[in-house]
Amino acid sequence: MRFRRTQRRSSGINLTPLIDVVFLLLIFFMVSTTFTRETRLSVELPEADGQAATEELPRQLEVLVDREGSYAVNGDLLVNRKIETIMSALELASRADKSMPITIIADAEAPHRAVVSVMDAAGRLGFSQLSIATQEPQEHND
Repeated sequence: MRFRRTQRRSSGINLTPLIDVVFLLLIFFMVSTTFTRETRLSVELPEADGQAATEELPRQLEVLVDREGSYAVNGDLLVNRKIETIMSALELASRADKSMPITIIADAEAPHRAVVSVMDAAGRLGFSQLSIATQEPQEHND
């Protein structure tokens, strides 16, 4: 006896592998993409209107930061701007006395990074008394 073969008709393209590939690509791009949040803020720095210290501390460290970001510790100019140099200058000037107060005297145009580097160096060495010198705002008669 002879049976007739039934022909199968193709019902279309199998989309399962295509969907798998699309999902894998989607997961890859979601994992490898970095999202950055860009914000643009207009910041006006506050003026210091506080009272000047009336008592003079007997012994303190003064770190001067000029407009180019160079440093001087108690008037001695440092040879470079590395944090290790700042740390060794602070340690040498303080004679390992971590209770000695540090005053940062930074130019108004000094880079923020330079001031933060001094704070970081003082923090790493264990200094606990840190102040930033300011001046009173000048009155403008407009």
